[in-house]
Amino acid sequence: MHTVWKGSISFGLVNIPVKLHAATENKDIKLRQLHKECHTPISYKKVCEGCDQEVKEEEIVKAYEYAKNKFVVLDEEELENLRKENADKAVEIIDFVKLQEIDPIYFERTYFLSPDTTGGKAYTLLRKTLEESGKIGVAKITIRSKEQLAIVRVYQDALVMEIIHFPDEVRSVSDVPNIPSEQTVVKKELDTALMLVEQLTTIFDPEKYTDEYRTALMELIEEKKATNTIAANDKRPLPDNVTDLMSALQASLDKTKKPSPRKRATKTKKNA
Repeated sequence: MHTVWKGSISFGLVNIPVKLHAATENKDIKLRQLHKECHTPISYKKVCEGCDQEVKEEEIVKAYEYAKNKFVVLDEEELENLRKENADKAVEIIDFVKLQEIDPIYFERTYFLSPDTTGGKAYTLLRKTLEESGKIGVAKITIRSKEQLAIVRVYQDALVMEIIHFPDEVRSVSDVPNIPSEQTVVKKELDTALMLVEQLTTIFDPEKYTDEYRTALMELIEEKKATNTIAANDKRPLPDNVTDLMSALQASLDKTKKPSPRKRATKTKKNA
């Protein structure tokens, strides 16, 4: 399993060397876009609207738009210094709380935590501590130059880290339009609804839920692969450096060609 982060987690004086692994994966089926007429793949270029020309990666700088069309430019050295400051921080569990106290709206992404070479004993200690206490740990971690709020909890035999949103990242319910105010509900309607819930209540089994659209789409793709496939017509021009290289090679080749021997003209003797 691919390691996305390597470091340590601590609580109190206990330090646990750990590795982070993505616990979920995106199963979306990715479709490419082709030109309808010639089936050439569509590409996307970075173009400057002011200069009306394509720009190279080294010509791009990062900036923050603090007002309409007003920017603060941040150079790469400043950003790198901030990354280093955050990267050096240890991941420390700062609080222990009950999982039920955190609304699911805060949850973003799940990672498996595995102990590094020497971390097995401390890893087991934290897992057992969380199980016995019925609590989860709240911590901060920096992943890919971004500080994240997280919780550490037990999942089956493993520790998992849930990345959660900071409070200011969760929008206020008061901003949601057209939420009805408290209204009187007819008791008979409520009783019927509760009866329906009772009839549909079961034990959660994740294996019974499948992505029916993705399954149907894959079946359609497999069916069309057998009967209706096309080859992409790649007419895209070669990059400039490749074109220049080909020109240089051709010029070198032309230089090394030996000149073809000239045919000697035969002189005819004039009759006296």
